[in-house]
Amino acid sequence: MSSVQLHDFDADQLAAFREKITDEFNDLKAKNLKLDLTRGKPSSEQLDFADDLLALPGKGDYKAADGTDVRNYGGLTGIQDIRQIWAELMGVPVEQVLAGDSSSLNIMFDVISWSYAFGNNDSERPWKDEETVKWICPVPGYDRHFSISERFGFEMITVPMNEDGPDVAAVAELVKDPQVKGMWVVPTFSNPTGYSVSEGVAKQLAELETAAPDFRIVWDNAYAVHTLTEEFPEILDIVGIAEAAGNPNRIWAFTSTSKITLAGSGVSFFITSEANRNWYTDIAGIRGIGPNKVNQLAHARYFGDAEGVRAVMRKHAASLAPKFETVLNILETRLGEYGVATWTHPTGGYFISLDVVDGTASRVVELAKEAGIALTGAGSSFPLRRDPNNRNIRLAPSLPPVEELEVAMDGVATCVLLAAAEHYAR
Repeated sequence: MSSVQLHDFDADQLAAFREKITDEFNDLKAKNLKLDLTRGKPSSEQLDFADDLLALPGKGDYKAADGTDVRNYGGLTGIQDIRQIWAELMGVPVEQVLAGDSSSLNIMFDVISWSYAFGNNDSERPWKDEETVKWICPVPGYDRHFSISERFGFEMITVPMNEDGPDVAAVAELVKDPQVKGMWVVPTFSNPTGYSVSEGVAKQLAELETAAPDFRIVWDNAYAVHTLTEEFPEILDIVGIAEAAGNPNRIWAFTSTSKITLAGSGVSFFITSEANRNWYTDIAGIRGIGPNKVNQLAHARYFGDAEGVRAVMRKHAASLAPKFETVLNILETRLGEYGVATWTHPTGGYFISLDVVDGTASRVVELAKEAGIALTGAGSSFPLRRDPNNRNIRLAPSLPPVEELEVAMDGVATCVLLAAAEHYAR
């Protein structure tokens, strides 16, 4: 490895390096690639793992364990069969678990929009009647979360997402403002860093004194069992932790089967306090008559129990781990010696967070597009897509086969080096 990094090159060295990398980039463009690293979609191989679901629950199999005919209306909280499996998996009482349709993001949108329109069960007034609503956004974070806050016109306030979770000291100061109504948290293998919230940070978040009585933490545990290794992460009973801290209604927790079975046809789960559940079902019962219980029964038959879920996730890990290893190896081989980038080394989840030279992320994405490689837009992991340092790029290795991923990441590395060379030549 060179002892001289790119920012230390003299003018002649930098000119020669830039010429070399420009030639590599032109060769890359000549390949007429069409590769996509934009979203964390499961690959076809992963979707094939759940093929048996397409034949379940099967003709004549339409009774849940309690005798409910799943073909009919009703059952706002979902059937016990799938709720029991997820309660065991998440380490919570089954009474806390509601099972819904395919997207937990839909329920997140619901609880925020209903708080906005009507107020939640701890609100003094609907959020729409507040002078302003402020929302805490750990960064880098999940773009779809930020889009929900943006759509409602919330003022988004960023705090750093550290390796053990959101910066609690920063959050503690912000929640002294009664207009701060909530925050986003992806607690396990977070998007895009792959960091997980420690038990200590979780307890501190649960114990915070907030000026707003209706302050909520959206605890989006989308990747709760998405390991890339033989080890499954500890799943914190955050609702129980908050209840023990004297704030039983603080947590709206979510998870789903979306990247476990069929991404667009799964089951979502809402885990929260009794008071929050009653508030939710009171409104949900007007919005609709119940979720797709046939699909819930199909999933219960497919998994059998919590260990059945883990068995499926071991298949996913075997499919995904080589792709993450490919990305990390190429980043280290191509970029490691030049000091132009840092990246996370996740042990689970769907993303790798890449930080390039400040001011160059948008240029890297632009160069990649010229070369036929689609990357998530620079700044996507920040509210309003504004990364103040223009450095972060989210990498999604899951969808392409390894052979395409190798080509794409080698190309991305070339773009990072070229953007850095241009930057230092100014």
